[in-house]
Amino acid sequence: MSPQYGDYQLEIYLDGLSGVTPALPMDFAGWEERARSALSSSLWSYVAGGAGDEYTQRANTRAFERHCLVPRMMVGATRRDLSVELFGMTLPSPLFMAPVGVIGLCAQDGHGDLATARAAARTGVPMVASTLSVDPMEEVAAQSGDTPGFFQLYTPTDRDLAESLVKRAEAAGFQGIVVTLDTWITGWRPRDLSTSNFPQLRGHCLANYTSDPRFNALVPGGDAQDVVRTWARVFGNPLTWDDLPWLRSLTDLPLILKGICHPEDVRRAKDGGVDAVYCSNHGGRQANGGLAALDALPGVVEAADGLPVLFDSGVRSGADIVKALALGATAVGVGRPYAYGLALGGEDGLVHVLRSLLAETDLIMAVDGYPTLADLTPQSLVPGPGM
Repeated sequence: MSPQYGDYQLEIYLDGLSGVTPALPMDFAGWEERARSALSSSLWSYVAGGAGDEYTQRANTRAFERHCLVPRMMVGATRRDLSVELFGMTLPSPLFMAPVGVIGLCAQDGHGDLATARAAARTGVPMVASTLSVDPMEEVAAQSGDTPGFFQLYTPTDRDLAESLVKRAEAAGFQGIVVTLDTWITGWRPRDLSTSNFPQLRGHCLANYTSDPRFNALVPGGDAQDVVRTWARVFGNPLTWDDLPWLRSLTDLPLILKGICHPEDVRRAKDGGVDAVYCSNHGGRQANGGLAALDALPGVVEAADGLPVLFDSGVRSGADIVKALALGATAVGVGRPYAYGLALGGEDGLVHVLRSLLAETDLIMAVDGYPTLADLTPQSLVPGPGM
């Protein structure tokens, strides 16, 4: 039986009897507000911002308001089991940390990738480590303890480099490869454009490249600008379905395609031998004017027909996690919430955010009478007011 995550509130209330109150806020609004002061203005804009006028980013969060959980009573939900089976592993909860390409910069010591991995080890919440990292993937994986991690691949145009990155991820002990499909080119981001800020072009978060022998063989010279120019040249690969057999051939690890929102794309991915699909619109960071990821989720789940479906985009609370699970997500990722926790309190701040999200998830399932994840189905939800 998984831990009773809701017990976190008892710790807080008992500490209060000794006059100790939480040093960090307890909800997303508080984390976001405090993080704005903790981060530099350019980094804050990069993390908090989205594409265009950020309609899709807002749509992602508002989509959760269109679904309301129906309470069920007299079910004896004294203990809840939040564990989930994924790729032959039993995870203690369905929560995971989605890849954030500047997470390394969000920590005050500039090593947020390592702090995130340590938080994964402490909480059992898996980390999806980004290709864009301050520290090499091997060092990140080594900090994850017994908590499985996954490696997110931005597929480079150089196939030998792609293979090198994947093989390094395998050797480092990652348990799956998450291929991001929607970021071979950067979307229109007015907040970043207004400050001319693109961290990787300034040489940040490139450790997985500079530690790679194949990448270094592509760099014509030894100075920092050569590295950045080479990275910019090889970073983005506009993949097509014809590339899927090659991607599949790179690894025997579970292969997950991230950015899938259309049922036909799910079917093609499944036919191509992937092990899971990842329903996401990159948190509204890449393309504006699109469908909220949560609205795409039911169609993705139906087309997946039993294939695991990972989900992120707009998740801000335990209530959001519960709703995504009820709509069929196998596992639910958060991005900005844990980035803000890291900015506020380093590893401890990140752990606080994860424990808060899990506590709310657990307590909602307890109060509303859903003792296991299997009890959460689309029939557990009704349309919100005015829908």
